[in-house]
Amino acid sequence: MRRKPLPGKKIFGAVLTVAAVSAGLFGCRPPVEYITETTAEEKTSEANDEGEIMIVTKEEDPQEKMDEWLQTVLDGMTLEEKVGQMFMARCPEENSEEMASEYCFGGYILFARDFEGKNSQEAAEMIASYQEAAPYPMLIGVDEEGGTVNRVSRFSQYRDAPFASPQELYAQGGLDLVRQDALEKSQLLKSLGINLNFAPVCDVTEDPEAFMYDRALGLGPEETADYVRTVVLAMKESGMGSVLKHFPGYGDNGDSHTSVIYDARPLETFRQADFLPFQAGIQAGADVVLTAHNIVSSMDSQYPASLSRQVHQILREELGFDGVIITDDLSMDGIRQFTGDEEAAVLAVKAGNDLLCCTDFQIQVPAVLQAVESGEIDETRIDESVLRILRLKASLGLISPYE
Repeated sequence: MRRKPLPGKKIFGAVLTVAAVSAGLFGCRPPVEYITETTAEEKTSEANDEGEIMIVTKEEDPQEKMDEWLQTVLDGMTLEEKVGQMFMARCPEENSEEMASEYCFGGYILFARDFEGKNSQEAAEMIASYQEAAPYPMLIGVDEEGGTVNRVSRFSQYRDAPFASPQELYAQGGLDLVRQDALEKSQLLKSLGINLNFAPVCDVTEDPEAFMYDRALGLGPEETADYVRTVVLAMKESGMGSVLKHFPGYGDNGDSHTSVIYDARPLETFRQADFLPFQAGIQAGADVVLTAHNIVSSMDSQYPASLSRQVHQILREELGFDGVIITDDLSMDGIRQFTGDEEAAVLAVKAGNDLLCCTDFQIQVPAVLQAVESGEIDETRIDESVLRILRLKASLGLISPYE
């Protein structure tokens, strides 16, 4: 499938034309009538100092204009394309371009295997080939947290030394070094064509024995909140998409990669501690929040957080997040020991996730499609998520009405 042409610029064209008239770009000074928008219903009149009548209109919100255009993009998609947009698939080892075209993925997440043995130019060409094959521009994500989780900088052809962990950076240079590191990291990833870094880690733990300790800042909620805010602002400045993880907060719990994790802490503990870094990141403009697979009994004793409507409701309503929500990888044992691959994908959509991070897309994409076609999931639910995904892509410069 070739890249689909996006809708035309007519929504934005009126603003451009009127601006040209107001600036006198058609060879003569405009009359006293100054128009900032073409919507006649919004015109008001007032007198200037010379008593001449001027017609002034209220300028429309650019975000509203963008949302109108994004809605036209959404309206032009088939159901299969919309469902495909909701999958952040683990990049296949073979036939990656063909899969990107066939499934119309929202994005690929890359791992160390995708960078090993390639230099910077080869990696950039690889990613560009995925973008060329995709019907719509893709999110290209990676986990480049620093420390124990580095998919790119672990290889010396990309950087002399791997990026340091949050704890190392903070100990050596405080938030100033944290900011410098986030800027450099974003620059490197962007040079390869990566537009979404699955960082920063927002989890609060001060227990060296905890699974998440080495990846976290390892300090209290206030210090972690300052760290998260600093990283998100630096990434935003660089034009790199950010992902806050792992909501609602991992704490001192075990590894959901290998087992189902139960968290019995009271909700008030999360409000006083674990939520603070997420709130700081959201207020700083974070693009995405990733949901954990832990079962948090104070929020939902039945489902893992990633599959829980209640947890998503807290994130949306209590923390006020209106961006994209993504699951942790649905192939992790914390999910597979709880439910099957097909049901996991359907439950993830019904819970409120916008993007599904997955390895088993060949099973899970058809499962979601079937759930929509059978009426188990309403298509409007799909549309809500895809519109958020398109907004994210627009904010990162991947799609634009001006192209």
